[in-house]
Amino acid sequence: MPYVFYDTETTGLQTAFDQILQFAAILTDDNFNEIDSINIRSRLLPYVVPSPGALLTTRVKPGDIISKNLPSHYEFIRTIRAKLLQWSPATFIGYNSISYDEELLRQAFFQSLYNPYLTNTKGNSRADIMKIAHAVSVYAPGVIKVPTLGGKETFKLDRLAPENGFAHDDAHEALADVRATIYMAQLMKDAAPDVWAQMAMTSKKKDAVDYALSEKMFSLTERMFNKNYSWLVAPCGTNPKNNGQIGVFDLAYNPDDFCSLSVEQLIAVMGSKEKAVRSVRGAAQPIMMSANLAPENTKALELSPEEIERRANVVAADQNFQNNVQAALAGRFEGEEPSPYVEKQIYDGFVSDADGVIFEKFHGAEWSARPAIIDPIECARSSEFARRLIWVQQASLHSDQERERLKKWFIDRVTTEEEVPWTTIKSGMAEADKHLKDADYEKSAAISDIKDFLSDYGKCSHHDC
Repeated sequence: MPYVFYDTETTGLQTAFDQILQFAAILTDDNFNEIDSINIRSRLLPYVVPSPGALLTTRVKPGDIISKNLPSHYEFIRTIRAKLLQWSPATFIGYNSISYDEELLRQAFFQSLYNPYLTNTKGNSRADIMKIAHAVSVYAPGVIKVPTLGGKETFKLDRLAPENGFAHDDAHEALADVRATIYMAQLMKDAAPDVWAQMAMTSKKKDAVDYALSEKMFSLTERMFNKNYSWLVAPCGTNPKNNGQIGVFDLAYNPDDFCSLSVEQLIAVMGSKEKAVRSVRGAAQPIMMSANLAPENTKALELSPEEIERRANVVAADQNFQNNVQAALAGRFEGEEPSPYVEKQIYDGFVSDADGVIFEKFHGAEWSARPAIIDPIECARSSEFARRLIWVQQASLHSDQERERLKKWFIDRVTTEEEVPWTTIKSGMAEADKHLKDADYEKSAAISDIKDFLSDYGKCSHHDC
């Protein structure tokens, strides 16, 4: 299967509220030979305040991201989607992509009335070279050189790739980062083929789940707080409401102390600091290796092989315990109130088939016809996104009342002084001032431009609202 290596440059780190400004991708065969590519930039959405830190990192000038020569965000996303569909089926792979770039891409599709799950449905799968680098560093030590920053290991691409021989002179430019990602992929595939093959298998949710459930025990590794942690675990089944979520028991603990616990007590165990019971996301390319490869610092290895085997057998034989773990997975977040922000409701349910038909009509129609098309949309999230799309593209098509509503929403969003999960004028200015403290002349000039740009927000200066 071919690979699609991709990267994004964005307005910030809040995946639900920031936007992609640049998207670059290279289609390769399974030997990483380049077949096709795309490198495209977007105009800034009028209601997204860019983080000064993001602009300084990517060296993008504020005036460049509001240029009328750039496609609107909607047209930008349509172009990306068309190219990715043309390249499918494929393995979509980036660097720190599953937790970041992938979420931004899903949000972009979701907020543009498209299916957000393009990269892992209809034969597609997704992988993350940073996760593979974590796995290689643990299960094939010495294959890659891991640099340090402030005395701690760092897997940041702009440091890892040069440390391993890649001339990464243009870091944080999307296409350059894609090439750095391909370089690291080639290095690890060639030098650690067994780890590569196992991680390629877990890039597919079904295969990852099947592997976990077929093993009596296996080694699970995650990187948290700049450190790799490994556990020897026994599978306990999957969440009955989400078959991609796997429950596992840490064999460093004695299952005899847990098998009689109720579902409510197991939920408490999952939320405690010392987690005897863990959940694993099968769709997030988990690092799962054979039990005999568990690294030396795995806590369960302090036990005798006979005791480890006994504990794994206890878990495997106790169907009631496994059932309770599965019920605990299903009930852990039950009853939680949905987010008040529509962007955060992306995983709160699928759109109906009827709405899907409306979306298709919307995308195929002239803008003048779209306000009437969106009226029957059942999903409140999608209805709001549709109205925003029209407002950004051709605000005059809305009624006076709707245009005033969205204008007020826009001004409130960017000028609020309340604590909100997106960058506002106030928080952006404060962030810019922090960067100014240790800035040289060139950086100071860039920050001054950013502050001038931010001061114009809320005045509809770059949007006809």
